[in-house]
Amino acid sequence: MGFHEIRFPTSLSFGSAGGPERRTEVVTLANGFEERNTPWAQSRRRYDAGMGVRSLDDVAALIAFFEARQGRLYGFRWKDWADFKSCLPSADPAPGDQVIGTGDGATAVFGLTKRYVSGSESYQRPIAKPVTGTVRVAVAGVEVPPGGFSVDDTTGQVTLGVAPGAGQVVTAGYEYDVPVRFDTDQIVTSVASFQAGDVPDVPVVEVRV
Repeated sequence: MGFHEIRFPTSLSFGSAGGPERRTEVVTLANGFEERNTPWAQSRRRYDAGMGVRSLDDVAALIAFFEARQGRLYGFRWKDWADFKSCLPSADPAPGDQVIGTGDGATAVFGLTKRYVSGSESYQRPIAKPVTGTVRVAVAGVEVPPGGFSVDDTTGQVTLGVAPGAGQVVTAGYEYDVPVRFDTDQIVTSVASFQAGDVPDVPVVEVRV
């Protein structure tokens, strides 16, 4: 799958609408009870990039980005302004934000994840596109200095210089992007309709990487 490691202009994504999507199959039985199942282990996010377009200059920037990605052909990074940190939106990422693994004395590579918790239930989301320079890591509650680990910003894999000891909890804090692509091969714009308040419909959908 083709993917460009470039972020969609944040000035345009700021006004966008969207969020996570689930797919649930519901079967209603003869007695009125339901059976529910899902073929998706992970949620998928959808956005409308056209909602953030406010001027004709924005339209020009959108079209340039769209053409450079060749429509749906190449994926790209997207900043979800409602969900782009390992912590609450009002806080700054800290090295203890998210548990990403437990040491066994040999493993030194851990994938970034984010856990969503509500009551006794939770969902763990893999994070594949951390923002360069934002990742902080701790082992057993002690922050690892920048030279003590490396991050693959294209996969979300963290490699520690020294494998954590058995039972030592590895945590991380970071900002991240969502890997997406355009979900259309056409952008329809009209200067007259845009000046009247209409914005183009530009669907964007998350991709697996």
